[in-house]
Amino acid sequence: MALPSVPHPRPPAEPRTRRDSALRDDPVRRWYERDLGWPVRTGPGPGTALRLVTGVRFDVLQLPAEAGFAALRHLGPKAPVALHGGTMRLLVAAGSADELPGLLDWLEWGDIPLDLTAIGTGGLIDAPTPPGMPGSRGAAAWLRPPEPGHEVEAALPSLTTLAAPAPRAAARALDGSGTDPHSGSATGSDLVRLVDTAATQCHRIRLRRTSNQPLAFS
Repeated sequence: MALPSVPHPRPPAEPRTRRDSALRDDPVRRWYERDLGWPVRTGPGPGTALRLVTGVRFDVLQLPAEAGFAALRHLGPKAPVALHGGTMRLLVAAGSADELPGLLDWLEWGDIPLDLTAIGTGGLIDAPTPPGMPGSRGAAAWLRPPEPGHEVEAALPSLTTLAAPAPRAAARALDGSGTDPHSGSATGSDLVRLVDTAATQCHRIRLRRTSNQPLAFS
């Protein structure tokens, strides 16, 4: 006689996950994850600042704020920009961080020390305080915040294609964009103009700081 099978006991209901708890209790995280769809990360300890994961939805160009303000004219009005102390962070298309060294070489900035870096895949930046929310003193803040409900990728400077390496003078078209605006690839030139202007301003700041240093006498 076959013994009746006994069903396995049902597992207890899973407790509320850490992520669900964070979304409910942290309005900043909720704004980034739910409203924007951006991946974030927190540290292990309580009170750790929220970090944005780069290389997924965007990369970041990082440079002195003074240099960054001069480069803003090459950004569309919906391209997000953040400030953290004296540093400006410009959001650019994902993958741009890998392109930066070659692009600087192409623009003939490769051998010149610049305070211009890029953060891409696997990187983290402090999450700026969302608009309308209180932030701590000295925390990162949005100069141009992203718009919830809008895909950020379409607003970011990107690099589509580049021709064979050429001197900086040859890289600029008549309109100064670096590509022929009628060639169909002008949208990809935004990153070229942005990087060239940012590098120029970073170099000027470096030269000014060097010239202001007192002479050392033995």
